[in-house]
Amino acid sequence: MLTATRIAADTATVTVVSQTEAVADWSRRYFGPWWNANTTTVTTNVITKEGSALVLADTSSTRVDDFDFLVRDGGGYEETDYAGARTLVSRADGTTYAIQPEERLAYQANGRRLVIVGDHPEPLSVAAARLARELVRAQLLAQGWTVLHASAAVKDGRAVLTLGAKGAGKTTTALLLARQGYGLLANDRVFVRAEPDGTIKVLPWPSAAAIGLGLLDATGLYDTVHEKVAAGGQLHPTQHPSVTEALHEGRREPLWRADGKELKPQFFPDQLDTWLSLTLATEATAAGLLFPTVDPTASPALLDDDRTVTEADIFTQGTEDRYPDIFGLTPTTTPTESTLSDRLGNLPRRSLMLSHDTEANAAVLAKTADELTAA
Repeated sequence: MLTATRIAADTATVTVVSQTEAVADWSRRYFGPWWNANTTTVTTNVITKEGSALVLADTSSTRVDDFDFLVRDGGGYEETDYAGARTLVSRADGTTYAIQPEERLAYQANGRRLVIVGDHPEPLSVAAARLARELVRAQLLAQGWTVLHASAAVKDGRAVLTLGAKGAGKTTTALLLARQGYGLLANDRVFVRAEPDGTIKVLPWPSAAAIGLGLLDATGLYDTVHEKVAAGGQLHPTQHPSVTEALHEGRREPLWRADGKELKPQFFPDQLDTWLSLTLATEATAAGLLFPTVDPTASPALLDDDRTVTEADIFTQGTEDRYPDIFGLTPTTTPTESTLSDRLGNLPRRSLMLSHDTEANAAVLAKTADELTAA
């Protein structure tokens, strides 16, 4: 029996269809808190309608093997990294085939119709949701949206966007503002578009939220997460096993990989509400920009540093490092970004110094964000 979830963000839509009920359920859970995701009836029209964005996902070890042979046969494939996994890609007659050997996932893409097969329901569900998001992104890009490397917190429909490189404090800022009564719209990426009325509209980029053990502890959220995990609660499966072990044992110290990257708990979008009691926002109008810098030895304060949005803050096909467009979904031509850049540059903006003093950080952030959203 086929099950399906229809996902909508602005005017972009995609349907995830599967004989495995868990796949459609996963997409509904994953996108529901931020986008509009609902169970839909599977009809012949849904599957055969030309041009409709569709993800067909099912478990089948035999088909994974068939795709693996198809990709490797002849040796004409390229190797890349997609979603953190080694991926072999080949193309023939307008169709893209891909295999992730270690994950036992295989893909076929033809236009806006994507097929994915895997050995097990959970990794298949994760990958199917990722493909659905990529199909939505492609449609939004074609409609003039741009993806910013930013978090977003919302008050009264007005969003404060926090920008910066990895480790700059984007997630910390959004989380602390959400603890101060703001709605959490995004923790790492966000869609923005310049509107005809002169405003900038903001939409979320649904994803697992990575929040460090130290930050959870400093914000008073650690005990709740520890108790839920100890009682059998499951966080997102992309979470490193050492983080799960630390949560079970009640260890609060940050964990680090050999390359210096912090290993963090990974929350489903809905767990930001059900576990952390944060209010989620689904859309907003941009009110201002924040550019934080973190220095453990400093005192939180405003800085006299007139930073603005640069090319490094914008995800493009050339700068996308985690989800390269291996399936050819990104439109070849997109509306110019000059209007958006001008609008973003005209928004009020503040640069801030943050420290490891969570209470002091929260006070400075709330005061600054309140001034921006009230302007």
